[in-house]
Amino acid sequence: MKSRSTTILTVRRGSKVAVGGDGQVTLGSSIMKSDANKIRKLLDGRVITGFAGSTADAFALLERFEAKLKDFPANVQRAATELAKEWRTDRALRRLEAMMIVVDAGSTLLLSGNGDVIVPSDGVLAIGSGGNYAMSAAKALINNTELSASEIVKESLKIAAEIDIYTNTNIVIEELDIKITIDK
Repeated sequence: MKSRSTTILTVRRGSKVAVGGDGQVTLGSSIMKSDANKIRKLLDGRVITGFAGSTADAFALLERFEAKLKDFPANVQRAATELAKEWRTDRALRRLEAMMIVVDAGSTLLLSGNGDVIVPSDGVLAIGSGGNYAMSAAKALINNTELSASEIVKESLKIAAEIDIYTNTNIVIEELDIKITIDK
């Protein structure tokens, strides 16, 4: 039986980046858990991750990423790239069925199941069964409202939960201050 679960969304807006996820875990046609927390703060709260996919695989990926962060604490992109290299060459990692969103003050990254590291051009990323619904809603809200990053994440996840049967409204959101650069 295939386990399905989750919608994870991140949005950068103004001086904040927010990552949120729902709490549903589904096995076949049954809801096994409705209040799972798939959002984690790492590196003393300076990095936020959200994961989707097989739970055991997601935790294995999270542990390996956390180890890479300890090797490169000042460089989240380097830690992600090193994990991606390992992912592509390690047999056990190649079989992981999980994806992860990683954010810090300056970066938004998607670590894919193929060992890719993807940086969005607009600071909006979503993964999981309801990811496309949440991302569409977030992009519309960014373009048509003054809502904060956290508010956009919350509203977008609620919209995804109305459409995707593997997403619910038990939403957890974490937020960080971001770097703002001004071009001279």
